[in-house]
Amino acid sequence: MQTVTRRLLHWYRRHQRALPWRETSDPWRILVSEIMLQQTRVSTVIPYYERFLSRYPDPKSLAHLPEAELLTAWSGLGYYSRARNLQKAARIIVEAGQFPDTYDGVRALPGVGPYTAAAIASIAFGLPYGVLDGNVARVAARWLAETGEINKANTKKRLQKFVDAILPSRDPGELNQALMELGATVCTPKAPKCLICPIAASCEGRRRGIESRLPNKKQAAAILLIEQTLLLIERRKQFLFWKQPPSARRLSGFLELPNDSQLPDATPGEVLGFFRHGIVNHSYRITVRRAELSHPPSGFNWISRDRLDDVPLSTTARKALGFVR
Repeated sequence: MQTVTRRLLHWYRRHQRALPWRETSDPWRILVSEIMLQQTRVSTVIPYYERFLSRYPDPKSLAHLPEAELLTAWSGLGYYSRARNLQKAARIIVEAGQFPDTYDGVRALPGVGPYTAAAIASIAFGLPYGVLDGNVARVAARWLAETGEINKANTKKRLQKFVDAILPSRDPGELNQALMELGATVCTPKAPKCLICPIAASCEGRRRGIESRLPNKKQAAAILLIEQTLLLIERRKQFLFWKQPPSARRLSGFLELPNDSQLPDATPGEVLGFFRHGIVNHSYRITVRRAELSHPPSGFNWISRDRLDDVPLSTTARKALGFVR
């Protein structure tokens, strides 16, 4: 097994992507990257990561930030509970006087699950905890020819035990990152690139010819298609918005453009365009059109154009405004 892992590390050192969070062992920066990368593409995260850390380079700078500013800085990344949890973690770290340097300490931070805790513990502190994110689970399932359903607790336990067992005592974080990189770039969900895989000769799934059928996943829920129309109502260089209430399950505190069902008295104007927006198993096809309204009802507010970059706008509002900005 040591020969195989050495081969994997050699491949990683030669072929790894240049990602900004790989240039640091600062646990705060690694925490920010891991939280941002939860359910978000690497290409999307990179500019947010760099911009966010230029403003909030340490826990202290984020701990007491007003919520509106926090949400504005996170706007566009989605899953905004991540931002709130990150701020809660920053407050805990500041109060403790240091970043926790044990797996259990990191795991106790808000918004940090087993995978994120293992990544920080191994990369920042050199602790032997195996990362089992989606990419690594796929690599391990194919490597072992694990046919159990990937989301079942027993299957995850077997895969976690395997990943923990192959970690070297020296720099376990590097092997964790090598496994993640292999899953992201070579051992991909569809059409794995086995011919250039550094561990293909040891892959039991490939030996059996079942690598493309692994990991075994439960059939995903059907996607619900939803049509929606957002209205751009403008007067004197101001747009009309409403604010998500504190009780909202998603996007609490964010500004939204009104939809046509909220303002039945609005006079519709030209259609500016269309875009799609996905949330979990919901797919929205959104029409953006201008409209006029003489007297907005209570609960709606005017925001000037020059303030739009300084307030927390939902992703759909930003996409819709892109047609006129």
